Amino acid sequence: MSNSTGAKVPAVLVLEDGTTMAGQAYGAVGETFGEAVFSTGMTGYQETLTDPSYHRQVVIMTAPHIGNTGVNDEDLESRRIWVAGYVVRDPARITSNWRAKRSLDDELREYGIVGISGVDTRALTRHLRDAGAMRVGVFSGPAVDRTPAELLEAVRSSPAMAGADLTADVTTDIAYTIEPIVDHRFTVVAVDLGIKSMTPHRMAERGMRVHVVPATYTWEQIAALKPDGVFFSNGPGDPATADHAVAVMRDALAARVPVFGICFGNQILGRALGLGTYKLRFGHRGINQPVMDLTTDKVEVTAHNHGFAVQAPIGEEFETPFGRGRVSHVCLNDDVVEGLELVDAPAFSVQYHPEAAAGPHDAAYLFDRFAALMDQHQAGVQG
Repeated sequence: MSNSTGAKVPAVLVLEDGTTMAGQAYGAVGETFGEAVFSTGMTGYQETLTDPSYHRQVVIMTAPHIGNTGVNDEDLESRRIWVAGYVVRDPARITSNWRAKRSLDDELREYGIVGISGVDTRALTRHLRDAGAMRVGVFSGPAVDRTPAELLEAVRSSPAMAGADLTADVTTDIAYTIEPIVDHRFTVVAVDLGIKSMTPHRMAERGMRVHVVPATYTWEQIAALKPDGVFFSNGPGDPATADHAVAVMRDALAARVPVFGICFGNQILGRALGLGTYKLRFGHRGINQPVMDLTTDKVEVTAHNHGFAVQAPIGEEFETPFGRGRVSHVCLNDDVVEGLELVDAPAFSVQYHPEAAAGPHDAAYLFDRFAALMDQHQAGVQG
């Protein structure tokens, strides 16, 4: 970013371990704090910025050139940009795309997102892979005038992601409905823990009428909508804090209503089944993560954004309050649990994003699996 005289505004990035990198302001000028995470996607930066799962995170893009296609009005995944800060190496000097309405730099300034450019994002990513995700501060303009010790203290005084309860920040205030795009087949209640707009769209493509409801909804409010299935969305924060969502999940499981969860919803299902969760060293983020579906032995290239995971035994069934459970998907990079399913009840979940805008779309079949689960349940009830 340049000021009115054309001079670049200085900026600095400071990690909580003292690592410091200098660059130029990108987006708004000021200071921001969050968890430093890296995203490996070479496309889809607009979807990343507007994904509520990135709330209170400073996203480091490993692709070196960001902003080429500008920003449009069609690819938003929510009502606003959610990232706490943005780190890029070489921001595009011009925007070139027929759908672009404005530049990425202007969009970041519009939403007050403090960013930094001109830093070696690959070196920063390699450092985080070795040291693990940690708190970070980005400072630009007058904010860089403090001493290095003062900047480091500001970072270390900022809140950590572990123990963060962020659902209330991102959930919808009022319920709304997405109508089916094809003939109506099912009614689904989607519990918004930080839902992306493409998710109910993928369900609407399969004939589902989707009632998106606030995370504060009780099971009684959900049941009053007479759902054929209940969906628990992605979202930010530590799943260990999501006691209300876990209680609602347990009520849904006890009612034997088909359940599907993604990302944060997978962790909620895990907790409802009596499993623990833990924080990953640097998380899974980006759009090139290989996952194996253990029910078919098919390998999918998938989109991820999660810093926590579920503890569960891989390759064997385990007992839960709702019957037998098992791990259905596993990450081939590090054997992290990427999916759960119940053997004796209609419920399953995955840790990644099958709606995957801007891609890949290998996991879109999971919405068909949800439809099939509701079909089977309806047939069993009628039978």
